[in-house]
Amino acid sequence: MAIDAKTVVFALEMLNIMKSLELLVERIILSSRWLLVIFYLGLVAALALYGISFAFKLFKIASMVFVYDDAQMILAMLGLIDAALVASLIVMVMISGYENFVSRFDEGDAEVSFLGKLDSGSLKIKVASSIVAISSIHLLQIFLNAQQYSSEQLMWATIIHLAFVVSAVLLGYLEQIMTALKKK
Repeated sequence: MAIDAKTVVFALEMLNIMKSLELLVERIILSSRWLLVIFYLGLVAALALYGISFAFKLFKIASMVFVYDDAQMILAMLGLIDAALVASLIVMVMISGYENFVSRFDEGDAEVSFLGKLDSGSLKIKVASSIVAISSIHLLQIFLNAQQYSSEQLMWATIIHLAFVVSAVLLGYLEQIMTALKKK
């Protein structure tokens, strides 16, 4: 069975069309990463709002500095530390996410040179560690006010915190395994 020249030309044209279509789809998919910028800018706005909330809390604590007893002051300070950790978590996700998924920062030599060292695996571990730290502070706040909570509430707060700890440890362990496998 002989193949005529028209069939060969048609097949080659179809291959060219398919290859062009494939390149177009790949460009669209790669360009879609820029849609993530909307989320990172939203996190910037959320961070600004959280900063306003932090300033309000700080002002409230400052106005009550001579009224609060030691336990109340410790609880207030833990609230500020908690807010700082949450804000740091937001910044870490924004910067690392942008750097890993959208584009490298142009100022790689300057003040943001550390950014390229945080890959998505490291980011997961840092986020999990931050969540454990935030949960620890929240749990400490609960225990310092234990009289306001039932035994069941204390138990569940502890269980939830331990779930965060176990998750962070498992993420760290899985990242070690993945790093070891990549080296082979």
